[in-house]
Amino acid sequence: MWRSCRPLRHAFRGMSSAPAALPSTPTPTPLRKIIADGIKATGPIPLATYMQLCLGHPTQGYYMDPTNDIFGAKGDFVTSPEMSSVFGEIIGVWLVFQWLETVKQSGKMVPLRLVELGPGRGVLLHDILRVAKQFGAKDLQSVHLVETSATLRTLQATRLKSAATEQGFALQWHDSVEQIEQREDVFTAVVAHEFFDALPFHLLERTEQGWQEILVALAEGPNEAQNLRYVLSPQPSAASTLLGNSSARFATLPVGSRIEVSPVAFRTMRSVGSLIAGPTLHEPKGCGLVIDYGDAGASSNSFRAFRNHQIVDPFDDPGKCDLTVNIDFAYLSEAVEDIVPVRGPLTQAAFLQNMGLSMRVQALLAKHAGGAEKEQDALMETAARLVDPQGMGGQYKVLGLGGAGADVWPFVPVKEEKVGGLEH
Repeated sequence: MWRSCRPLRHAFRGMSSAPAALPSTPTPTPLRKIIADGIKATGPIPLATYMQLCLGHPTQGYYMDPTNDIFGAKGDFVTSPEMSSVFGEIIGVWLVFQWLETVKQSGKMVPLRLVELGPGRGVLLHDILRVAKQFGAKDLQSVHLVETSATLRTLQATRLKSAATEQGFALQWHDSVEQIEQREDVFTAVVAHEFFDALPFHLLERTEQGWQEILVALAEGPNEAQNLRYVLSPQPSAASTLLGNSSARFATLPVGSRIEVSPVAFRTMRSVGSLIAGPTLHEPKGCGLVIDYGDAGASSNSFRAFRNHQIVDPFDDPGKCDLTVNIDFAYLSEAVEDIVPVRGPLTQAAFLQNMGLSMRVQALLAKHAGGAEKEQDALMETAARLVDPQGMGGQYKVLGLGGAGADVWPFVPVKEEKVGGLEH
């Protein structure tokens, strides 16, 4: 017998807490019918299945449908790279510096290989490539993009093709990290910005019987196909038991606790670590940055959806809304800590400030001192948003992987404070 369970509290993208979702009437989208028919045929489905269908269905998925406006002011959300090129420049400086420092320490030149997971419209990668060019990175061998959406691949190619031609590197697309070859003869620099938050997850609840899974079912009544609800599985399953015991941290949680667990994120992170470490796992042959929102622990109710920059119910308009969940950075660290050094996470504010955000902004202001006051104010405002401790600066975290040396800046003990007059 399936037991209904309490609804989840929802939040805005990138925030750990927020007002409840806007009230809405479920829309009979084509994907809603596909999901409802599947539940009728086989019973309630995991949230992982629901999320995968909503985001990645071949024709009706949010990221697959070319009619969906995803990024930017006209889309459903804005990311840090879309806000300011300074963000991408700083990420690029960190990645390229790790490569150059590794070459310096080893005394042997190895080509650079860049990898981005979920490149969006290619904005971040474009900024990183500009930095690589400025650093004189003539040995940039190839750029790899992990992207499953044909629509986004087209946007990425359009944005990056001129840089590829000018700098003489190859652009290669992959459906997964596992498709990228592990190599000893290159330095692999990986970046994943707001990638892991969109991976399917399972929601578990600890009961007297063990770990049981919260599933998606049809609402009871004449309009059941139009409404979805949460139910608790009748008993623990092999999958829920395995996931509930996949981290020693979960063993201490009391009855009634809920955790959001993504085995896909764990496996993907493991593959990223292997890519950085190289085939022999002897010494790291690369570095990486994971930038996302979350904490060093599992969330219990962070699953949320948004459309037109506003929160909506995750069951509203399947395939037409973005779905996201907070990242358990401790879980990601556990996936790779035995094969590659893990650094952090730091808050985005600490990372950007200690990588020279203020100095870069001041340099840009000085360079364009004769420009419009409105543009200079916009630059300052954007920089302040990136490090706002109550917003992006505190909610987004930066996890470092590999790199040159035992201590890698800025992943050392630092004091977070206001830097260079940027008001939060």
